[in-house]
Amino acid sequence: MAIERTFSIIKPDATARNLTGKILSMLESAGLRVVAQKRLHMTRAQAEGFYAVHKERPFFGELCAYMTSGPVIVQVLQGDNAIARNREIMGATDPAKAADGTIRKTYGESIERNCVHGSDAPETAAQEIAYFFAQTEITG
Repeated sequence: MAIERTFSIIKPDATARNLTGKILSMLESAGLRVVAQKRLHMTRAQAEGFYAVHKERPFFGELCAYMTSGPVIVQVLQGDNAIARNREIMGATDPAKAADGTIRKTYGESIERNCVHGSDAPETAAQEIAYFFAQTEITG
């Protein structure tokens, strides 16, 4: 297995419901280690830049509004096959279709309010990590 890093966001719906600790516990129990973490309130410019790949999609404005509606936790996770492992523990985007025991099935309310975001590939993880973290902020 390969040790790798991935990017994760605990979204505004989860921070508003005080689920940060429960979600972190699920991630750590799955073998992922938090090697960088910040709590922040994304600006509109940050959200638009982060989600620029979706700029032409009809949901872009709503997505940016939602992601700026409250604090988020941005983090770098590390572990064996961290990208796939994080996606497995997050579950399907739609909580109604997510497997039992996943974050989204356990805590998600809708496709938009599904508590977490995670990188989908090594290239995406590298870009997303660099968007929010300097290399000197990542430890372990």
